[in-house]
Amino acid sequence: MGVLRTLLTLPIKGPVNGGLWIAGKIHETAEREMNDPAALRKMLVLLEQKLLADEISEQEYDDAEMEILLRIKALQ
Repeated sequence: MGVLRTLLTLPIKGPVNGGLWIAGKIHETAEREMNDPAALRKMLVLLEQKLLADEISEQEYDDAEMEILLRIKALQ
């Protein structure tokens, strides 16, 4: 009965399980990129450029910098 049930529910469960697998892979990739030290350092450089171009305030810069530095420290 288990094999029959599997075959009968495959048209519904197949795409759902495939979608969940893809979502999991996307999540893993995003986590890896968010925690990449090189990417975090690049974020710091871009943040400083925004500060120098007056796109963000000193307070916004300090808050964002602290968050990025804490993420870098957590990786070590």
